[in-house]
Amino acid sequence: MAMAASPGPAGVGGAGAMPGSGPSSFGFDSGLEIKTRSVEQTLLPLVSQITTLINHKDNTKKSDKTLQAIQRVGQAVNLAVGRFVKVGEAIANENWDLKEEITIACIEAKQAGETIAALTDVSTPNRPESGGQITIFTDKTGVIKAARLLLSSVTKVLLLADRVVIKQIITSRNKVLATMERLEKVNSFQEFVQIFSQFGNEMVEFAHLTGDRQNDLKDEKKKAKMAAARAVLEKCTMMLLTASKTCLRHPNCESAHKNKEGVFDRMKVALDKVIEIVTDCKPNGETDVAAISIFTGIKEFKMNIEALRENLYFQSKENLSATLEAVLERTEDFTDSAYTSHEHRERILDLSAHARAELQQLASVWLQAQSKRTKSIAEELELSILKISHGLNELKKELHSTATQLAADLLKYHADHVVLKALKLTGVEGNLEGLAECACKFSEQKEQLVETCRLLRHVSGTEPLEITCIHAEETFQVTGQQIISAAETLTLHPSSKIAKENLDVFCEAWESQISDMSTLLREINDVFEGRRGEKYGYLSLPKPMKNNANLKSLKPEKSDSEEKAKIAKLGLKLGLLTSDANCEIEKWENQENEIVRYGRNMSRMAYSLYLFTRGEGPLKTSQDLIHQLEVFAEEGLKVASSAQAFSKQLKDDDKLMLLLEINKLIPLCHQLQTITKTPVQNQGLLKVDKCITKTRSMMAILVQLLSLCFKLLKKLQMENNRWVSVTNKDSVDGKT
Repeated sequence: MAMAASPGPAGVGGAGAMPGSGPSSFGFDSGLEIKTRSVEQTLLPLVSQITTLINHKDNTKKSDKTLQAIQRVGQAVNLAVGRFVKVGEAIANENWDLKEEITIACIEAKQAGETIAALTDVSTPNRPESGGQITIFTDKTGVIKAARLLLSSVTKVLLLADRVVIKQIITSRNKVLATMERLEKVNSFQEFVQIFSQFGNEMVEFAHLTGDRQNDLKDEKKKAKMAAARAVLEKCTMMLLTASKTCLRHPNCESAHKNKEGVFDRMKVALDKVIEIVTDCKPNGETDVAAISIFTGIKEFKMNIEALRENLYFQSKENLSATLEAVLERTEDFTDSAYTSHEHRERILDLSAHARAELQQLASVWLQAQSKRTKSIAEELELSILKISHGLNELKKELHSTATQLAADLLKYHADHVVLKALKLTGVEGNLEGLAECACKFSEQKEQLVETCRLLRHVSGTEPLEITCIHAEETFQVTGQQIISAAETLTLHPSSKIAKENLDVFCEAWESQISDMSTLLREINDVFEGRRGEKYGYLSLPKPMKNNANLKSLKPEKSDSEEKAKIAKLGLKLGLLTSDANCEIEKWENQENEIVRYGRNMSRMAYSLYLFTRGEGPLKTSQDLIHQLEVFAEEGLKVASSAQAFSKQLKDDDKLMLLLEINKLIPLCHQLQTITKTPVQNQGLLKVDKCITKTRSMMAILVQLLSLCFKLLKKLQMENNRWVSVTNKDSVDGKT
């Protein structure tokens, strides 16, 4: 909800106190939320117009044109209130615990809307007239009261609806957690496939709810935290699939279990983080004790010393000295780092000592200024403030240069992922000695990246970028450990396809985070150099896709945020469907079967399309996307052709059932081919939306087709085996 960013105690406070589980059925979906927001955005400006129109002197005469304008605004407000009340009543009907409160607020809003319409109706006979000219209302106080009542009642409805949204998110999280617990305990692959399919649907629902919430948050810090938590959940969903499959395939492998547990633990932390953000409260009353960054500390210190210009008694010398020492103590993260060059270290130490000396000088002049209020002392105080501010600015420049140079060098050095490739190779070869050596090198690389992220946080310049740095640091730390455990599993089982696939998934996540860090570095430099735009995109923002480089060549100058949000949602669903398809493919004993082979190709391409919606993966341009979609459609037709050939071996009923599924796939393939060949001017996002929608529909049918073909094949094999068995028996009886 739009009011959700800064609700009072009745909003988030009440929601935070609500139980997070229990039997609830929510009809208030994201579509209903969009309607509410739309009506609210229409309503509030109209109320503002009424206030402007009636805010005139009583003796001012109004023309017919002006009064008709007032009447139109009054009618428009009443219509908007009517639409708003309908949405409010729909929310109330689906949420009995809040029905009474919402209904009362809706009645108040309706009454206020009708009052405004009546008071602004120029056709009302009791309007005072003078000299043939209609004068301004004598009852404008009534309009003001009605407008206030309207705003009050609308706010109540929005806050109550906000509680519904929060309750939805909590309930959705609880569903996800319950299914995760089942996934952790599963022992058979067949059972895992069924539960993971349910888990995928629940994660899509949770992603939609939290994505809408993220869009509505006004607090940039909360928005960045939500983005980071959602990014963890989205990437871990794919990791959970391969890590769990590896555990099922190699149940006695300790490193496989360690790998899987790491994914589950991280997802649970991310789920808790989302609830902390939406309820605005931490579990057990904990508080956020994260130390402030150096840049934030310097900013606060400078504000304190600059306040001395207005009030010499604003701070004590001890407090200022303690504040500066706290800032300079944090520079030890730079000076103690093994990766900071000698020149940078010396320069930081010199500038820190200079800042301490300048503070002593300022304290001396400050003391004189308290006893002697002369012009010369005031000028000396101003000079001291300017000197220490300049010195701290130089320190900021040095710290920024140290952190960003280190990050740039590190990214350049690891751009080709040599250590990662070597780790994969030792796993495939089953080389335990080589693994130990590569793991040691990789751990060192991980520690370098973790420490660099820590330094970048100090110089990030904004709270959202600080949070992004913390997210990057945690991702490198956790993913680094998981890559090593996945590599150990592969080394112990070098012929295992699933262990190799699992390592590949974690390596892709690592490479993706390296790419994000490169963008993070660029954004930190932009902020430092004052090139930051009005609206800031965050690196880990899965849904809005503000900084999606892949869509730059496709989008018009004025991009449609709703279209981009829709594409991101479709992309997430597509990613989960590829997991479902892979699960179905894993069931087949003959992996070279044509249906399986073409289905696997479709799944791989669909995964590339999913990565494209996130700004990742091999597809970089619109032309890459179109070509991939053309090939995808061709592979779909090949699957259909292979399935048709297989249907000829089946009995009539089974054959008909299979042909019905095939006939669903073929038209979609042709439609996708048509869309890719149709030029769409200035509507690139719309074309991407259509293509991803068709691809998603094709993947959904592919999953059903693979499942059906597998069952029919098993049935056919059983019948053939039975026939062979009966034939052999008859042959033996004949011989006897």
